[in-house]
Amino acid sequence: MRHEVAIVGAGYVGVPLAQVFAEAGVSTVLVDVDEARVDALRRGESYIEDVASEELAPLVASGTIAATTDYDALREADAILIALPTPLSANREPDLSIVVSATRKIAARLRRGHLVVLESTTYPGTTREELLPILAESGLEVGTDFHLAFSPERVDPGRTDWTTKTTPKIVGGLTEACTARATALYERALDTVLPVSSPEAAELTKLLENIFRSVNIALVNELAQLCDRMAVDVWEVVDAAATKPFGFMSFKPGPGLGGHCLPVDPFYLSWKAREYDFYTEFIELAGKVNENMPYFCLEKIKRALNSQERSVKGSRIHLVGVSYKADVGDLRESPALKLIELLRSEGALVSYHDPHVPELPEHALSSASLDGAVDAADCVAIVTAHSGIDYADLAERARLVVDFRNATGRNGSRNGRVWKL
Repeated sequence: MRHEVAIVGAGYVGVPLAQVFAEAGVSTVLVDVDEARVDALRRGESYIEDVASEELAPLVASGTIAATTDYDALREADAILIALPTPLSANREPDLSIVVSATRKIAARLRRGHLVVLESTTYPGTTREELLPILAESGLEVGTDFHLAFSPERVDPGRTDWTTKTTPKIVGGLTEACTARATALYERALDTVLPVSSPEAAELTKLLENIFRSVNIALVNELAQLCDRMAVDVWEVVDAAATKPFGFMSFKPGPGLGGHCLPVDPFYLSWKAREYDFYTEFIELAGKVNENMPYFCLEKIKRALNSQERSVKGSRIHLVGVSYKADVGDLRESPALKLIELLRSEGALVSYHDPHVPELPEHALSSASLDGAVDAADCVAIVTAHSGIDYADLAERARLVVDFRNATGRNGSRNGRVWKL
């Protein structure tokens, strides 16, 4: 069966996007190198929390969504959307190897009439400087024979008020014709599509969105550390400031940044800026503050245990929530993982409970029963505040609680056994 849209990458971006296109009547094929993923999709089984199997299965059964490991499926599609990871290297520099490899496979199958859109977060210039030369090796001319654009994914896993369909879509093409072609495609399935002047503008838009959050979270994380020294409740301060109806946007402190975007995106822009002899000191400072938060949290746990005349070494410390954000199972860059490493390096006996993460194989841990673990722990650390957990009851039963998310609220502030960020 011929599909109008091919999406390269069947992850947390590609699968919801395929669902949205399919529900709009646009037949879509997902291309991924992971055979287990492809097999699951062919059975109508979703491994993405934002896409229910009950919603996916009918689309697969009707043939509106298909999945394959064969890149030849791209030949017949009208549009090819790239939704692949763009991680950092060990030296904290952009690693585009996955995207570049896929682009070479696309170039080998590129034909007249194709639209190619990169959705992966990256630095300004990637679409023009990295993808275009590879695709141009086909001998086809961009803007005439084929069209190329960048349209950043704006997925916020676990969110229901703004979804892939309802979140405005930014599109920037290599030429006006490229922008028009990509805009027309997305308008078939998404509620709002906003064209910009170039792929560079679209690439930088995505980075600005996430750097804005990173910098403001760093600001409030730094304030939390100052409040700790001043014996002032940072949560009370933030909530009070948020009552101002203008000029202030509330950000919450926490044990660090997680997910693919916030811990990664600022480094993409910082790296690119150096090409222009420009140093993004403000952005890099924010990264340092946020990266330091797990270490600050370790010290907070140490001090809490010391108040009970205990040391970290040999203490049973139970973490509540290990995913990077509430009500999802995504572990990418989760500060909880760093905190586990730090606690173990100090000799702590670590356990965890997370209804969304049953196993942490790299740490040889499984999610423990909340009730039994809380009763047995010397200290309970709330790292990710999933809904559905009775934090008031937890605070009453635990010997000692360190609450990094204000999950225990004002009652926790009045409880002598609860320490807060």
